Amino acid sequence: MAQPKNYGFEEEAGMLKDGARRFFADKLPVNQLHALVADEYVPERAPRVKWRKDLWDEMVALGWTALAVPESAGGVGLPWVAVAALLEESGRAAFPSPLLTTLQTTAVLAACGDAGESALMAIAEGSAATIAVMDTSGDPRPGAVQVVDGKLEGLACFVQDAGKCDHILVMAMEEGGPALFWVDTAAEGIEIHQDAIIDLTRDQARVSFTNVAAQRIVADATAAWESALPAIWILISADMVGAAEWLLQTTVEYAQQRKQFDRPLGFFQAVKHDLVNVMIAIDESKSLLYSAACALDHEPERALELAHMAKASASDTAAFASGRTVQMHGGIGFTWECFVHLYFKRQKHSQLLWGDAAWHRAALADLLVDRAGMDAAA
Repeated sequence: MAQPKNYGFEEEAGMLKDGARRFFADKLPVNQLHALVADEYVPERAPRVKWRKDLWDEMVALGWTALAVPESAGGVGLPWVAVAALLEESGRAAFPSPLLTTLQTTAVLAACGDAGESALMAIAEGSAATIAVMDTSGDPRPGAVQVVDGKLEGLACFVQDAGKCDHILVMAMEEGGPALFWVDTAAEGIEIHQDAIIDLTRDQARVSFTNVAAQRIVADATAAWESALPAIWILISADMVGAAEWLLQTTVEYAQQRKQFDRPLGFFQAVKHDLVNVMIAIDESKSLLYSAACALDHEPERALELAHMAKASASDTAAFASGRTVQMHGGIGFTWECFVHLYFKRQKHSQLLWGDAAWHRAALADLLVDRAGMDAAA
């Protein structure tokens, strides 16, 4: 089935995107965001979880946690392009919340079919969730957590926004292979150890499991996990595209206001060319993002390759837009008082999260070479 010309981006997706942009701009503009997460410059301070739980409750009331939940589980069941549009606005606002992780968890649970329905219902009702699968090296393959006598044992690393979530979806290894478990963050035997990371708008943790009782979602989770990976990559790509758009818009405004040699910075060709190059990079990444999200809805057989392309492009654009923004802001650009550093750090974190550009390009190359080999053999 071919993709529709508008990526399936219907009126409801546009309304969701516009409403989300107004919500973030009204509820937590960038000056208030900076005051919340960057209120003190103390490099040696202990890791903190700084966010507005009251605003998360408002997001739940708006039904955002239920957007990707199938209707059969009490959700809205919107197309993935609409969900990506919401995450794009969340990235544009650098909004500190567990929205990204909750929607990524939803993608995995939805791939489990009826087995994930009870957990999906909890998410639809407002439960914030995250995924625990990586080991100390950041390998996203199961093995960090083991199932011993029916209980969870081990240490999962790089768990995103664990300090904000109510539940964790754990990929654990048992004798028959990887299985998915749903566990409350307050369950006995769970300890959350916050990491010190550069991103001030998120938190990241190591989660240790000691004889933890958990609800098994599926015993053989390989198919569900592999099916959900494209959505996981697409959603983090949407966040990066939105953040890059903020960086570009902010730099354009600065270039119009800041004067040098009695001229606005934007008068000089070198500045104009850099801004146009950033705009082109964002347009490329956005096109790949929505093409990949559309594939989840209309061409699932192409979702994997397009998701690799979207994440690779978004990671490159995140780095490029961040670097150009700091440089074109001049001396103020790398100061703590300038809001740019919030986005620069968020983008640096997102670049590596769930695979950087080089990893995704290599994985895409392997995928295409294998497919060519199979086509030749046929």
